[in-house]
Amino acid sequence: MNFYVLTLFPDMVSDGLSSSIIGRARENGSILVEAVNIRDFTEDKHKKTDDYPYGGGAGLLMQAQPVFDAHQYIAGKIGSERPVRTVYLTPQGRTFNQQMAEEMAKEENLIFLCGHYEGIDERALEEVVTDYVSLGDFVLTGGELPAMVMIDTIARLVPGVLHNDASASEESFSGYLLEYPQYTRPEVWREKKVPEVLLTGDHKKIREWRKQMAEDRTRERRPDLFARYEKLLNCHEKLRKDKLHHAGMLELIARGQAELLFDGEEGILLQDKKSGVFMLTVKDREAGERILDEVFGKEDIPASIPVQKDMFVVHQEYMVPIVVKRFDLKLWSGCYILSYTRKESLPKKDADIRRLDMSYLGAVTSHYKVADENEIAERLSGGNIFGIFVAGRLAGFIGEHTDGSMGMLEVFPEYQRQGLAAALVTDLANRTLQKGYMPFGYVKEDNTASLCLQEKMGFYRAKEKVWWLVR
Repeated sequence: MNFYVLTLFPDMVSDGLSSSIIGRARENGSILVEAVNIRDFTEDKHKKTDDYPYGGGAGLLMQAQPVFDAHQYIAGKIGSERPVRTVYLTPQGRTFNQQMAEEMAKEENLIFLCGHYEGIDERALEEVVTDYVSLGDFVLTGGELPAMVMIDTIARLVPGVLHNDASASEESFSGYLLEYPQYTRPEVWREKKVPEVLLTGDHKKIREWRKQMAEDRTRERRPDLFARYEKLLNCHEKLRKDKLHHAGMLELIARGQAELLFDGEEGILLQDKKSGVFMLTVKDREAGERILDEVFGKEDIPASIPVQKDMFVVHQEYMVPIVVKRFDLKLWSGCYILSYTRKESLPKKDADIRRLDMSYLGAVTSHYKVADENEIAERLSGGNIFGIFVAGRLAGFIGEHTDGSMGMLEVFPEYQRQGLAAALVTDLANRTLQKGYMPFGYVKEDNTASLCLQEKMGFYRAKEKVWWLVR
């Protein structure tokens, strides 16, 4: 991911983002941070970039020309066919939060515009800015510190920046819960002992303790967040009444990825905060239409909802034509959800299975045609695709989609009927169980081979299908 910062103080930005995790990410190429000096683009021989405001008033104002030309330089360097997302740091903007960070982390390029003095000539802002963002209701001397805070927050969500792929999902705010307390050596410090449960090695008990601590801490310190968490818990209980049919929605909540857009007796509408997919289940057709009208008919649609509604999962067939027509989508496929509901691991298969890296991009894209190259590259860079090897050669692979579902299962023709598919499913299911989640996946209704395989392995198939609608 590429970050460009338009500033009068480039050294401040470059030096501030050259250490620790972000510094290492810059060094290994996971992210690029380029600070561009706006003064280099002024037409004034004295490198002046500011002047007094028309109409009078205190202070100086940054001029439109150098700001616009600096932006044009970066936009030309990027060469994108669409306008590059450009963030102006101002107290007048929307307050930055983790949800906005997750949304912006999907961009390939971001430009940050740092104002100074009394701000920037409005005409330049009208030409280049797409987002007005604030860190809070206070005033700083310039936009550099807010830009660095945003870059740090967003960069942590970029695959390859954090060594532990679970770190970002377990941190504060990922699922409306603050992070649980953590401890390291020594076991006793100033007569304070590490909680006994953390010394047991019982991962199930540790997960339960951490969840309880996170709930208690959030209830005490952030009751506003805890109220949103309780709404999701209530939603979770409703969905559990038909848990196999709603496994995808339940897992979004369990993994802290669900944005609750509607919850009532009429139905439930969630959005995956990572992929943007909407998931809808309703009582009847009329209820479904009312929910869509209430959520998408508002003028104050939540900022997390993309302008383009590109993907829906609907759980009732009668909603398919309604959603297709309303959002100009098409039916991709009817799918069955298969879930492994037990807690114990599947019997391990004797197989050479490894996490694949970007060097396997060509091999994966040549065999898996459902996703485009960018999506596959994102999964590879995040360490979410695993390959099986026979005599040192890649023979097939499986992956975890952004929503946490298992998929991308492919065994190359010359290696089929050797039990490799079962080995791949077993390996990924056990990895999922180790993280405390439920293994599940969507299987197209006509893929009888995969349906039979997973049912034979102990996965349960939902009685009713769900329908994937895409642009």
